[in-house]
Amino acid sequence: MASFLILNGPNINMLGRRDALIYGSKTMDEVNQEISRVAGDLGVEVVFYQSNLEGKLVDCVQEHWGKVQGIVLNPGALTHYGLSLKDALIDCRLPVVEVHLSNPGSREPWRRVSVISEIARGVVAGFGWRSYTAALQLLTGLVEEESR
Repeated sequence: MASFLILNGPNINMLGRRDALIYGSKTMDEVNQEISRVAGDLGVEVVFYQSNLEGKLVDCVQEHWGKVQGIVLNPGALTHYGLSLKDALIDCRLPVVEVHLSNPGSREPWRRVSVISEIARGVVAGFGWRSYTAALQLLTGLVEEESR
């Protein structure tokens, strides 16, 4: 059974308390429940991890090396400057789908630059919590296709 890491960066733990117009009203636990439901429908396993510290996210990627088949990543503010996270993702050689609840392209100019997009297989943004479930569906299909 395929397994995927759902990795969340800074401030994602504050979902449900952040600006609902931008980030939605669901908490991180509620979003994780939606992801788990879709994972069950897809017949895959998911492992969740969130940290506000880049080094801990790097450690998590390294710890799951060889144990998961792909990563769904919401890097939060690390989107714009998380170079050590980017390096860890490059080194693990796993397909990564970058996720954003909001559409960074429609927000402040500094939010429009991603150091992660350069190495991600794709980006799903602007669909709230559904960005995660769409990313998991896309990544699952990609991994299944490429393993044939």
